[in-house]
Amino acid sequence: MDLTPYKEALLKKRAEILGAGGIKPLQASMENNTRQGDMADQASGNNEVHIQLKLKQTDAKILQAIEEALWRIEKGTYGVCLNAIPWTRVCISCKEKQNA
Repeated sequence: MDLTPYKEALLKKRAEILGAGGIKPLQASMENNTRQGDMADQASGNNEVHIQLKLKQTDAKILQAIEEALWRIEKGTYGVCLNAIPWTRVCISCKEKQNA
């Protein structure tokens, strides 16, 4: 089976995450969130930092799954279970069997 399209999709997604600054530190965002303005401004700034942190955590999890999938391709144990998301570990039907 030719895994080239899957590897290319994984590498593309990895580049998107890394290129968008998906795992860069939040230092700049936190520095911009100084204690200026009223309480509503401060709360809004805190909320923005929290949202950015959650997005970066999600990106980090996807990046880890991508790295694992690339490793499985190199090792020869990668199985095509779901074309839509090539970094997934199992497809829906396989997950349902696991849960049964």
